[in-house]
Amino acid sequence: MAPITVGAVAAHFGRDVDRAVAKAIGIIEAAARDGVDLLVFPDASLGGYIGDLNAPDTAELPSALDADGPEIAAVIAAAGAMTVCVGYAEASDGLTYNSAICVSGDGVHGSHRKVHQPAGEALAYAAGDSFRAFDSPVGRMGMLIDYDKTFPEAARTIALDGAHIIAALSAWPASVTDRASRLPADRQSRLFDLYDAARAAENQVVLVSSNQTGVMGSLRFLGQAKVVGPGGEILATTRSKGGLATVTLDVEAEITRARRVLDHLGERRSETYVLDPVPVVEQ
Repeated sequence: MAPITVGAVAAHFGRDVDRAVAKAIGIIEAAARDGVDLLVFPDASLGGYIGDLNAPDTAELPSALDADGPEIAAVIAAAGAMTVCVGYAEASDGLTYNSAICVSGDGVHGSHRKVHQPAGEALAYAAGDSFRAFDSPVGRMGMLIDYDKTFPEAARTIALDGAHIIAALSAWPASVTDRASRLPADRQSRLFDLYDAARAAENQVVLVSSNQTGVMGSLRFLGQAKVVGPGGEILATTRSKGGLATVTLDVEAEITRARRVLDHLGERRSETYVLDPVPVVEQ
């Protein structure tokens, strides 16, 4: 494939769904003028995130939206030739999921429901149960939602399913137990960047990491949207401020170069990654 321009969004999205949709459309239109081919919004862009990870107020949860509802339809209409990943609270069969959907003007290409839940989130959302890659106008890709990227198996599963791009959509806050005076010095800030680089490098894929900014309830979000190359190098970043991190690259060429000598996926020794049963000692 030819080189593509990739963009990762760092921005604040609140509870007002109509305002969030309008803001997303404005960002899509601006990105289109800049020639962006893949645009990744944060988790919970359409309606905001919960305001407390320990005890979320179940009376003040984000509005749950239908995947085939007017809000997603508006994003599809705005996307045109661009591939857009956006996070929202998804209503399905009486449950609410923390979800992401990947669309273009041609319709929906893929979706993901967050699997791994930090403390308290299970009070607000049901958990997803799978990781899958899918085909899109920019190539085969997959999605993770914030805490998912803490677990190497999640990104590895998507990479083994053929994804060359992983979109990691986040509403990732600063530490709630050990607050730092400056966001760059925060423990969660360091982990956020570490996981982005590690998941890209260990799978030798391009990782596009978005994140919320600003404050929601007791949570202060980190920003730090970025594009990471298959060697773990940060190619573009917003740092802790809002903005759009963009880079133009030939994804296939970058991955081919990264895997030319050391091919991490091809050189796995799966049979060695199993713990032997613990022997039972009879008393």
